[in-house]
Amino acid sequence: MNPSDQALTLRHVTHPEDANHQGTIFGGKILSLIDEAAYLEARKHGLHRWVTILFDRVEFKAPVFTGDVLTVFTKTAATGRSSVTVSVDVEAERYRGGEKVMVTHATVKMVAVDKDGHSVDFRTKPDISDHLHT
Repeated sequence: MNPSDQALTLRHVTHPEDANHQGTIFGGKILSLIDEAAYLEARKHGLHRWVTILFDRVEFKAPVFTGDVLTVFTKTAATGRSSVTVSVDVEAERYRGGEKVMVTHATVKMVAVDKDGHSVDFRTKPDISDHLHT
């Protein structure tokens, strides 16, 4: 998917603590950003609790280096009664030179749940007590 077809959802400047033992950014850090961006996209459909139930195939096409700026783009690909499927693209802007490189694409499915973890129709108004941390 072309990032111009998607919304810029979040940006992250990479730091040394994001790097793995080989000096590139740890894949788990990028997966975390994908998950966060998918949540933000799903939240546009309702202020429910949203949980991740599926990560489709994620293939890293290019390494990310310390100092690169990651930009995460999202778009709602499909909706169900309680679920939102989100298309996510991650692009790196190189620290040196500013070149933009496509890093990865993922499809993430988020489900709206109540405080007990049961799926709910995300088109309904959420119960505010579901958001209280106890």
